[in-house]
Amino acid sequence: MTSHLLVIMAVGAGIGFLGGLLGKGGSALATPLLVAFGIPPVVALAAPLPATVPGTLVAADSYRRLGLIDRDVLLWSLVAGVPATIVGAIGSKFVDAQALILVTDAVIAVLGVRMLLTTRHAEAPASDGPVDRRLIIGVALVTGLAAGLLANSGGFLLAPLFIAVLGMAIKPALGTSLAVAAVLAVPGTLVHLVLGHLDLMVVAAFALTSVPLSRLGAKIALRSDPARLERGYGAVLALLGTGFLVTAFI
Repeated sequence: MTSHLLVIMAVGAGIGFLGGLLGKGGSALATPLLVAFGIPPVVALAAPLPATVPGTLVAADSYRRLGLIDRDVLLWSLVAGVPATIVGAIGSKFVDAQALILVTDAVIAVLGVRMLLTTRHAEAPASDGPVDRRLIIGVALVTGLAAGLLANSGGFLLAPLFIAVLGMAIKPALGTSLAVAAVLAVPGTLVHLVLGHLDLMVVAAFALTSVPLSRLGAKIALRSDPARLERGYGAVLALLGTGFLVTAFI
């Protein structure tokens, strides 16, 4: 068990850093890694979710201090995303955990490729006026439902969709994604706790190392060139998603 905890802490450190760097809680990436190291799929799906909340908040605060969180997008994402997350989390008990992991891997890979193909060389949002709230609600509903079903905070979907659908620039998209993901993780965590999917020892071990590394990742992202950051974001998602899919079928 000690060796398992050390592995979980190592995964937590890596996911915390990537979460801060890429504007996401990191729970979607943590799940296949934990499964690869022998953690049961149901536990691997749910355990990273509450563990990433404090680290996500720490990273989001770094963006908030620079005014890189869009409050309107944040508000409407939560209005639509929270109930959608609850519905998805309740529905997860009817879906096979291994199938959910494969869906997670595929979505990560597809979004990564899309990011690489649509990278914009700009810091300002593509749209001049305020973002259409109907688009925000649509993104939040899709992300919330997926977050509940896949037992993650939705961050792996939020930032790419904020960029592709809402026309946000990379850094505001990452900062807002972190803020939304931190809140969306809460209802999903409560539902999975009631369903008995959480191993509190795994949660604690994961959180211990992920929190300090999240702030470090956010600081590096904020100092990075926006275009390079966006390309790097897409490359990481594409490589990890593809790698996890290949591993799952070997």
